[in-house]
Amino acid sequence: MADHAFVTLATNDSYARGAMVLGKSLRNNNTSKKLVALIGPQVSEPCQSVLKRIFDEVKVVDVLDSGDTAHLAMMKRPDLGVTFTKLHCWTLTRYSKCVFMDADTMVLSNIDELFDREELSAAPDPGWPDCFNSGVFVFRPSVETYGKLLEYSTEHGSFDGGDQGVLNGFFSDWATADISKHLPFIYNLSSISIYTYLPAFKQYGGNAKVVHFLGKTKPWSYTFDPKAKQISGSVQEATTHPSFLLDWWTLYASAVVPMLQQQYGDQPFHSGCVEFQHSDMVTSENVQGESSASHPQELQTRLSSEERKEQWEQGQADYMGMDSFDNIKRKLDTFLK
Repeated sequence: MADHAFVTLATNDSYARGAMVLGKSLRNNNTSKKLVALIGPQVSEPCQSVLKRIFDEVKVVDVLDSGDTAHLAMMKRPDLGVTFTKLHCWTLTRYSKCVFMDADTMVLSNIDELFDREELSAAPDPGWPDCFNSGVFVFRPSVETYGKLLEYSTEHGSFDGGDQGVLNGFFSDWATADISKHLPFIYNLSSISIYTYLPAFKQYGGNAKVVHFLGKTKPWSYTFDPKAKQISGSVQEATTHPSFLLDWWTLYASAVVPMLQQQYGDQPFHSGCVEFQHSDMVTSENVQGESSASHPQELQTRLSSEERKEQWEQGQADYMGMDSFDNIKRKLDTFLK
């Protein structure tokens, strides 16, 4: 139906990459629904252009410019800025029903049947199953509901500091009122829950329809060699199933990177997007005017300075790659000269 849509949110270029893969995974699995991406003003023009090729509608949202109600709520609760941005999905009133999906999810098969469900349908959160996980949920856009959600957020805040706490507080009867609003876990398979109950994953994981890359380390935080079909990175987590990561990167390298290359031309991808580079390069600043397609054997994620600082603080430096001794020494020598 034309008034049904899958909706996602990307507040920066990193999550825009995730949204691109999500959109392509929905297209590849022959969804009949519209695709909508809400994006923050920080998303770069090249990434916006790629999103517009994948999604039917790309809408820039900024809580500080979204009307008096959201503006006042933001002033009272600045800690919930990203949460308020996500709540914008209820303003998409041209659609009668939507399915929201976080940008760190990926569709493995057609899930159009989710539109048979009613608001608010969602899967249990693996950490506390009496709460739903807000990475995938069915909702009905409504200006009235949007206003009530902002009011609730302002008065009660969020028990977990994010949108999941707000939504579980607002839709507080989810756990007990109507079992038909409990989506099976296969519609929001948390990647970090696989190894906590491996026998169940072995029994049911083959039926998974949506994988959700929960946790701080996202698929775009890794390095992928498309020739060898191998993934490496600064964090070798046992909490993310490698086959799902490989699926994400295979789709990203084959379907998304060519579109990014068209937008960036001969310039290396930066601003949070991916670049092709030599294995001995540190960052895109080292590439002197080379075509980004010159060395397709290695696809390297360029982390933001904040992401790299966070990984260093967690003892997760990429000692074999970007943060190797040789690369650090080379960089220091450049500064000293």
